Amino acid sequence: MAWDLIYWLICFCIDLALFASSLYQYVMLTDLEADYINPYELSSRINQLVVPEFVVHIVFCALFLVTQHWFMFLITVPITCYIVMLFVKQQHLIDVTEVFRVLNTEKKCRLVKLGFYFSLLAIIIVRLAISGILFPRSGSEEFDLRASFLEF
Repeated sequence: MAWDLIYWLICFCIDLALFASSLYQYVMLTDLEADYINPYELSSRINQLVVPEFVVHIVFCALFLVTQHWFMFLITVPITCYIVMLFVKQQHLIDVTEVFRVLNTEKKCRLVKLGFYFSLLAIIIVRLAISGILFPRSGSEEFDLRASFLEF
């Protein structure tokens, strides 16, 4: 049972890092739109984060597959497929000369990823809390989570 708690703590940290990366990229795109940053700076800052973010997300999805958390795996598969598709088509990096043309599309993509990572973070926090509640009671006695909430 302790491994389950450690597993969800690791998932929490990974998802928080992915959420922070997407938030940073969205803020950078908003700064470009408000003309606080130039296109060269934006593309160099975002492009250095894109491939590590892809690798971490694919490892995150594979971690759910290996540990047989099927629901979480099925939730992360669509974004993983989208990431692989972008990488295969070589559209994963932001081009300096086309950044203003694709600005709204990139912002929407980052906003969808932010929503996805936030909802995944909520699910992971619930699973982490359940693992934390069940961890101290891991013993020979049977523990019913519903009954423990009804005791006052």
